[in-house]
Amino acid sequence: MRRAPAASDERAAPLVGLDMSALVGFVLRAGVALSVILIAAGLLWQWRLTGRFGVSYPLGGESLFRFAAMDVQQAVAGAIRPQLLINSGIIVLLLTPLARVALSTAYFLLVERNMRYVGVTTFVLVVLTYSLFLR
Repeated sequence: MRRAPAASDERAAPLVGLDMSALVGFVLRAGVALSVILIAAGLLWQWRLTGRFGVSYPLGGESLFRFAAMDVQQAVAGAIRPQLLINSGIIVLLLTPLARVALSTAYFLLVERNMRYVGVTTFVLVVLTYSLFLR
């Protein structure tokens, strides 16, 4: 005897056709491509202004949160400069793996409903978040 589909089965039905590896691949490729575009645009702008491609500034000891907050403050203040584009590219590149793990966690929770994988990917998400933002 066949059982009627539960309401929760019907809600997840549109998500079942998702190909996780294609989705993750798209997120990773898009993140890297956007990062390259931002960094290249910043370097070209720097070259146009100064005649050299490089920028020099220390990054040691900075959390991603402080690094990004400083750039947001400068952008809001109207201090748009080549270094801001380069920094934005670095931020996108660093956030790409975090987005991939967050996407995997949502996939395992909503589509596969595999709580073991949700637990593992949530742990990885917490560790990545700590290492990027709170350290």
